[in-house]
Amino acid sequence: MGISPRQFAELQARSVGAKGKALGKGERPGQASLPPRATVVLGLDPSLRGTGWGIIRMDILKPRVERCGTIHCSAHWTRSRCLGQIAGVLREVIQETRPEVCAVEGLFYAQNLQTALIMGEARGAALAVLAEALIPVYEIAPRKVKQAMVGYGAAQKLAVAKMVQRMTGVSELPAPDAADALALALVYCQEAGRPVAKPLKRI
Repeated sequence: MGISPRQFAELQARSVGAKGKALGKGERPGQASLPPRATVVLGLDPSLRGTGWGIIRMDILKPRVERCGTIHCSAHWTRSRCLGQIAGVLREVIQETRPEVCAVEGLFYAQNLQTALIMGEARGAALAVLAEALIPVYEIAPRKVKQAMVGYGAAQKLAVAKMVQRMTGVSELPAPDAADALALALVYCQEAGRPVAKPLKRI
């Protein structure tokens, strides 16, 4: 049975992605933005005074903590000095660990405008370094991380840290900010490459 030129044009339009880009081999509509699987994932929890970071390496049996830490900035430091410290340490971490992708904590609602601006500056300093290194960055909401790790979207930091310890088998409980960063990386690994109702947002 033949088709009209109009029908042909409609079929052709359906085979092109929402942004005018043809879908790749084996790709289905709605899956083009799925985050890729990665072996080395950087989790990042930006904050002006204590930015948590953690590297998760996906082994065959279970995820393994490669390294983690907190970028501490003194309360006596100026904000500009803190931003420089965040960028400098993060640049070193990336050079030493070579992550393939980064999962960063999503923005949250802050009643205090000043707090929101300061958090945004810390996040911006970190994102600039990731952009320099050409590392794909995916955003995960804090509530989603807690829900995935503990089963409760308003879970306390201690509960998240204990679950990170349980999942990775580390001997010591990670520090709170580092634990949050590791949790981000673990949730990314859970979500990556599998079809979900709401794929992770790349920023």
